[in-house]
Amino acid sequence: MPVLRSAVPAEQRPDGPALPSAANVAALRPVRESLQWFRRERNWISERHLQVCRIAAPTFFEQKRAEWMASQFRALGCLPQIDRAGNVVAFLNANSHGPFLAVTAHLDTVLAPRREEDIHYGADGRLYGPGVSDNGAGLAGLLAIAAAVKANPELEDLLSNIVLIANVGEEGEGNLSGMRYLCRQSPNALALKQFLVLDGPSTEHITSRALASRRFDIVFTGPGGHSWSDAGCANPVHALSRAITLFTEHRAVMLPQPSSSPRSSFNFGIIDGGTSINSIPSQARSKVDLRSESPAKLEEMATLLHSCVDRAIEVENDRSAQGGRPLGRVQAAIREIGSRPGGGLADDSPLLLAIRAADSHLGIRAILECASTDANIPLSLGIPAVSIGTGGKGGGAHTPQEWFHAEGRETGLQRILLTLCLLSA
Repeated sequence: MPVLRSAVPAEQRPDGPALPSAANVAALRPVRESLQWFRRERNWISERHLQVCRIAAPTFFEQKRAEWMASQFRALGCLPQIDRAGNVVAFLNANSHGPFLAVTAHLDTVLAPRREEDIHYGADGRLYGPGVSDNGAGLAGLLAIAAAVKANPELEDLLSNIVLIANVGEEGEGNLSGMRYLCRQSPNALALKQFLVLDGPSTEHITSRALASRRFDIVFTGPGGHSWSDAGCANPVHALSRAITLFTEHRAVMLPQPSSSPRSSFNFGIIDGGTSINSIPSQARSKVDLRSESPAKLEEMATLLHSCVDRAIEVENDRSAQGGRPLGRVQAAIREIGSRPGGGLADDSPLLLAIRAADSHLGIRAILECASTDANIPLSLGIPAVSIGTGGKGGGAHTPQEWFHAEGRETGLQRILLTLCLLSA
């Protein structure tokens, strides 16, 4: 609304464009009333949080939760649509226009509740169950922002460049598929100019650098056989174990100190194979996650992984050939199943400066960090993006004991709304 925009004084920075004053923006009546909405409607937010978490949404199976989110946006007066990737894209109204600042939260979870009762409030006021923090907190925050804006027509007009998105494919092997579609293939791709990613509750961190990662599926195969009559036959489990051992023995070389720069990590997160204790397995599989702040180091780790697999094959087949005749050989295949690109946001980006200004006004102390989130994709494409929490406290992410407590949530939500107002004023 022109009157609202013209009422926002600005502080001129010597090194760039004018930066609106957070205190002056927060003092404007429409903004002030909307910031108060989060405290007044905390029960409404908590109820939506409970409801969305009770809808199972493991990666690749987010449809029911997406449909529920679309219905909630529609009930608030937004115009939602579900795109070809499965993302819920909600415009505030028919007057919404680009270029857009996208506020996003991922739909999927690593674990999913088996029953509605698995998601419940405890006597301590905590919400318990798989995905309640990551990313039930983000989705509840997305709905809260939509409701607060729609409750105030003047603010809705100011934020007509905002689009709210609940996206698929952030966790596990989703490989950021929802965000990839939004940034590369969506009809709105060229209009999405900034991304504010809501992920989890913590307000103590601002993810402004994207941590690159690569994920591999390693499969060893062999003839299999009986543990006694075919003893000595090359064993895929033995070969896989040797490959993992060879790789981890290089830890001192690859990762000399956990706090060293650039930081890197690896994790063999899944291992399976075999059919019975007295059968030589015909297959063994592992999935590994490699991460590094350095693209060169990440490539070095991937190369090492391949060489360790090759060496494990050689050793296991040599062992099986002892005595003069091969007793069956193993082979292996390595398939890359995920790749998250890196990137970073400049310290003087208006997006980051707006968050910092909101933090200063609200008394939030946050540090910049490097992590792997939906922000990886836009950052890798040179599109300004950050990932922040929505307020409250949480723990046990990616476990059945995950929990969330709403204490302080309103401050996190106020931070998000004030940031949007600063960027739109």
